[in-house]
Amino acid sequence: MTTQTKDAIKNSFMKLLNRKPLSKITVKEIVEDCGINRNSFYYHFEDIPHLIEEIFNEQADAFFQPEQNESIYGCMTTAIRFALQNKTAMMHIFNSANREMFERYLNSVAARTVESYVEYYTANYRISDENREALVLYYKSLLIGFVMDWLSGGMRYDLAEKLRRVCGVFEGTFDNAMRNCSKMKE
Repeated sequence: MTTQTKDAIKNSFMKLLNRKPLSKITVKEIVEDCGINRNSFYYHFEDIPHLIEEIFNEQADAFFQPEQNESIYGCMTTAIRFALQNKTAMMHIFNSANREMFERYLNSVAARTVESYVEYYTANYRISDENREALVLYYKSLLIGFVMDWLSGGMRYDLAEKLRRVCGVFEGTFDNAMRNCSKMKE
């Protein structure tokens, strides 16, 4: 029952966020929409920002599925699909007074996704922790840059297509970076 209640809260919140700005959503509206009492909300979540954080973290976990995605591009297209399915909600969060919170979450999600990707795909290479951190920083920064540009432009262009092109242009650079990192002396 607890998982069902949490899921109901998340679904109600996303439904509301796809209809109106974040600043206009209250805990009262969320609990009324999903048919629970206020205490149930606070049993599961400290507040709305913590609710958003959990939703973003769950999505980050879903983005990186190495058995389904052979590349960072595959991870990103999963994330892009979620963003497009919730385009209004994403724009409401991005354009909210809590933009700093959104950027923190984006940074966290990008870091978790890229760290998981790098960890999974570098298992066969002997790479120092410093080089691994450098790879994560590089790819995380690229990812955040792409997403911020896309959101700043109102999600008007096809980010999946742009990333496909970029990945095509730079194909092999990740493997090359792995080889270079494994050859580097500390």
